Amino acid sequence: MTEQLVLTERDGAVVRLTLNRPERRNALDRAMWQGLEEAVRAVSADDSVRCVVVTGAGDSFGAGADLAEFERERWTPDQAGIYGRMMVATLDAIRECPHPTLAAIRGACMGGGLEIAVCCDLRIASASARFGAPIQKIGVVMPWPELAMFVELIGRAATLEMLLEGRVWSAEEAMYKGLVTRTVADVAFDDEIAQTVARVASGAPLSHRLHKRMVQRLGDRRPLDPAEFCEAYDAVSFDDYREGIRAFLEKRKPDFRGR
Repeated sequence: MTEQLVLTERDGAVVRLTLNRPERRNALDRAMWQGLEEAVRAVSADDSVRCVVVTGAGDSFGAGADLAEFERERWTPDQAGIYGRMMVATLDAIRECPHPTLAAIRGACMGGGLEIAVCCDLRIASASARFGAPIQKIGVVMPWPELAMFVELIGRAATLEMLLEGRVWSAEEAMYKGLVTRTVADVAFDDEIAQTVARVASGAPLSHRLHKRMVQRLGDRRPLDPAEFCEAYDAVSFDDYREGIRAFLEKRKPDFRGR
């Protein structure tokens, strides 16, 4: 069932993970959360992958939680805690993925769907996409881990605006407030995603992985130890570094091998 709810497609070094409940606008239930974690962890373990695209089937990225399962799965504090930890495991898997991740966002991107997008490195939205977390309308409280992700990305003021008003943001407003990387006209959306993926996938994979790890480390207030401080300098020992420099000087396309 999880294989049907999260589709995995590969094209060369690029993997596309698709939330696949289009009849429910990809509303997230337990099986979909678990299927997405499994898919992301499998992709993360494959060093030949250069870029991961996360998207939704049909006309929505993800319309939020499947409220139909709340009475069964999230009705008591204990149930809510278990379910919440399961969700965070999936979100952590996305954040910790060593490969560059891109959320390709069409239509509704709400609640849990928005949390998934926020955990990706890049978020590109079609002009008609819509964003929000209107959980105040049903009395849900966003747990600490997810709340921290929003505050880190868009700040305290915008996070509270989103949660207290419960208003749906346009793609333009979402970009202005830093929620998405950029927006593109609906007719140009597929081309923009393809071009972005090509740019990312053509880069040196070890450089990408190190940049991701370094940026994440900067969120930790502990001082860098000497080994961490030297990581970027030590990267000149990579084969890909030497290949990149030589290719530039020889005016050819580099052949990065991830070494």
